[in-house]
Amino acid sequence: MATRRALKAVLVDLSGTLHIEDTAIPGAQEALKRLRSAPVTIRFVTNTTKECKRTLLERLRRLQFDISEDEIFTSLTAARNLLEQRNVRPMLLVDDSALPDFQGIATDSPNAVLIGLAPEHFSYQSMNQAFRLALDGAPIIAIHKARYYKKKDGLALGPGPFVTALEYATDTQATVVGKPAKTFFLEALRSTGCGPEEAVMIGDDCRDDIGGAQDTGMLGILVKTGKYRAGDEAKIRPAPHLTCDSFPEAVDHILKNLL
Repeated sequence: MATRRALKAVLVDLSGTLHIEDTAIPGAQEALKRLRSAPVTIRFVTNTTKECKRTLLERLRRLQFDISEDEIFTSLTAARNLLEQRNVRPMLLVDDSALPDFQGIATDSPNAVLIGLAPEHFSYQSMNQAFRLALDGAPIIAIHKARYYKKKDGLALGPGPFVTALEYATDTQATVVGKPAKTFFLEALRSTGCGPEEAVMIGDDCRDDIGGAQDTGMLGILVKTGKYRAGDEAKIRPAPHLTCDSFPEAVDHILKNLL
């Protein structure tokens, strides 16, 4: 890892770290206000694919989080950027509420498969259509490959198992654009003007949030909310810089020890 420099940027995961669906993590709003008093740039980085950025922002504001749209970097944004760079016409295997983020992308006669979290569309028919496209050479683009995520009623399958099924059936590898891809973290940092050695990531996913950030050169703080399960911190090497109970405790550590 590169030599650490003074902390200038904090990347914060959303679902499971600041909120779970329509419920905020206790104390998270006030903790964010405390973090904003520090001389750091904040970005909110999320693999959420079930809703477009506008809907996500509306949810966060209903929960009284002081967040602006230009502070949010989503895996949907990264996916759209890649589709435009490659100039492909994707089969969009995403939730209907995510479609506004792909407005203007041509999808007729698809020659690529874009797959995110789409519980209402993960049918045999849709997966078989994606399988046939990929078998004919269409690249598979995974918005992310999370194994599972946290809902109010418990853990739920993420898109990862479905992406892996397509990879297995077609003997190909998907391109992953969201966390933990290094390109995702670097793109999120680009607008801050900071390098990885000047940044810390806070999240509830040991692999995608913390492992990915630390592989990029950042520090990682794992929180025991959302999808966290006992022992997660032992699943990655190097281990998280810190594991703490929640986002407010992570902010306290940053304010006391990293500035």
